[in-house]
Amino acid sequence: MIIQVKQWRSCGETVVFTNGCFDLLHPGHIDLLHRSSALGDRLVVGLNSDRSISKLKGAGRPIVTENDRAALLNALAAVDAVVIFNEDTPLDLLNKLKPDVLVKGADYALDKIVGREIVESNGGRVARIPLLQGYNTTDIEKRIMGNYSK
Repeated sequence: MIIQVKQWRSCGETVVFTNGCFDLLHPGHIDLLHRSSALGDRLVVGLNSDRSISKLKGAGRPIVTENDRAALLNALAAVDAVVIFNEDTPLDLLNKLKPDVLVKGADYALDKIVGREIVESNGGRVARIPLLQGYNTTDIEKRIMGNYSK
């Protein structure tokens, strides 16, 4: 992936990076990915591995396996590459890729965005994108399990 990113840059292309679990892909995810893609030429998605999601979200998660989540994301025209990472955060991946733009949802405070310093110290920028209201994986999971009323 590092070689691919360097190749894109050598062609003058801007690399955008976002990350997340993307478990139970929903319209909120799609909106975030389309808006992220519009901020540059190439979008790389850092995808939490099954192991890291279980550690972060608890037993029973993820619902969809990392390979299936990666396949779904790779099928989207807005996404140019998907990289699965095992750590709790994509910090190591950001150190290697050094994207031009780092994107997170607007629910993250700027000072809480992991990797902000790396991206900014390399001349890049951080973008916070407003979330599409009414969509989050936890609520969808609860509806599926019959434990949530809308």
